[in-house]
Amino acid sequence: MPTPSDEPTPTTATALPEPLAHQVLTALAQHRMATTSQLHQMLRPEAGRRRISAPLSTLRRTGLVDYTVLPRSNGIRAWYLTGEGARLTRDLPALRGRPPYPITSASAASLKTPHTLTVVQTHLAFAADARRHGHEHGPLDWTPEVTHPIGDSQRLIADAVMHYTTGHNQHRHKYRAFIEVDRATMSSERLALKLIDYARLFHHHTPTAGRRRQAAATPGWQRWYPVFPRVLFVLTGASRTTLDHRISDLQAMTAQHPHAADLARHTPLAAAVLEDLQHQGPTADVWTPLTGGQRRPWTEL
Repeated sequence: MPTPSDEPTPTTATALPEPLAHQVLTALAQHRMATTSQLHQMLRPEAGRRRISAPLSTLRRTGLVDYTVLPRSNGIRAWYLTGEGARLTRDLPALRGRPPYPITSASAASLKTPHTLTVVQTHLAFAADARRHGHEHGPLDWTPEVTHPIGDSQRLIADAVMHYTTGHNQHRHKYRAFIEVDRATMSSERLALKLIDYARLFHHHTPTAGRRRQAAATPGWQRWYPVFPRVLFVLTGASRTTLDHRISDLQAMTAQHPHAADLARHTPLAAAVLEDLQHQGPTADVWTPLTGGQRRPWTEL
């Protein structure tokens, strides 16, 4: 993928567009890709879908966004930033520290589409639930593809990191979660092995310079989080029986692997089916704790 400095000089205006179009660009920079319907739900759920269509058309005419048509979808479009759109958004305060993610062609977009759109759909389930309950969780509270070092030159890439706030005034509670979205495209064992990666992240220490280097080493994750986020698996793409089996395999890994078991003693681990999140809401009793027990809301794990 070319870097911004490798891309051609823009030929369109460099001033940011009007507010809704600005929000569309920011959302696509944050979430990588989204359908027209997803952008509507994300940015203007109270308005008609035509409200989001006009700025998308304008942005495409000016070369800032493009789309790929989803296969077997009757023309559903998945939108993404062009190189020029990424260049325009890279200095936005809301995206500071997170470089935009241009996609250079419709064919490249199509390779990323299924998983990326499922991750967006998971965010929208949390966002809709937040609106119903008066909680705080907006488009910028969900950051996809967050990379963390876990030692031995290896990295853990979380499908998303979620920030979510409940309550009011002195009774506010802030939650953070790593989100892993599984579309049943990998083996159940490979999915369960993700727990070991999160355990490695939990135990990975970053040494500091100086004579007492080892004694001063601190958990690397504390660079980004005041407490270690909970780990939530969201499953879809298979029969209910298959998804239940995959959740059972996650529970078995939690019980049998010492590092996963240790992680479970320090942070909540749970799994749920995406369709349950969409139909009942994430704060319903839809989350199966990986340590066993009855289903419950993710905030009560």
